[in-house]
Amino acid sequence: MAQTFAGTRRLSWRATGALILGTAMLLSPALLESASAQLLGYASSAPMAFPSDNLMVAPAQPADDGDDAVVMPERLKRATVAFDTHEAPGTIVIDTGNTYLYYVLGQGRAVRYGVGVGREGFTWSGVQNITRKAEWPDWTPPSEMIARQPYLPRFVAGGPGNPLGARAMYLGSSIYRIHGTNDPSTIGKFVSSGCIRLTNEDVADLFGRVTIGTRVVVLPKNAPLMATRSPATRTTISVRPAAAQRPVATTAVPGRQAMNLSTSSLY
Repeated sequence: MAQTFAGTRRLSWRATGALILGTAMLLSPALLESASAQLLGYASSAPMAFPSDNLMVAPAQPADDGDDAVVMPERLKRATVAFDTHEAPGTIVIDTGNTYLYYVLGQGRAVRYGVGVGREGFTWSGVQNITRKAEWPDWTPPSEMIARQPYLPRFVAGGPGNPLGARAMYLGSSIYRIHGTNDPSTIGKFVSSGCIRLTNEDVADLFGRVTIGTRVVVLPKNAPLMATRSPATRTTISVRPAAAQRPVATTAVPGRQAMNLSTSSLY
């Protein structure tokens, strides 16, 4: 009888062990899933190798869509205005002091664009001609610029994140350009290293109007040129033709080509 009781107890422990093992096998997927969820939910992530505020972040939408994210002041919006000048139709006149670019239409009228111009010490005046046009241009910082700011990229391919924007018109053999920007908030300000910048929408419009050889007259910052109104007001301004007859460009501080490093625009 004792042997029978011992055998029964052994069978009972075996049954209990089998039951516990079976229950553990059934519960293990749920336990593993719970552990994984906790690990995914609470484990700290590895730090990023690069800062998140990269200067070359592209806008959320293609720049040709019109830079709708920034509300442009009325005075900086593209408009046809009265403009009395001796310059021939098709000439570009840049009013540095008032941050305007005029494309002369003739018969006392011009298309006016708001622009960003050179900051203090980087404005210039003179006469140039457009020698090259490019859509979504690449950007290669000048060697002098890299020498002062070695952290700059050596090359940026054309695209929405490129600081030259959607279009570029190169002025003679100088370092200056009329170009777009991926930071339209800089329009109407003195921000660049001497280049003239427009919104991508406006630079695409101007790009379609000009040709290789187009004359570009850049007026000094203190030139007495007033902002104009719509043609209906009959308000006009006079712009004297530039004295220079060949491409000339001068900088206020020779040799300085440093960039304005805003959060999304470099040149």
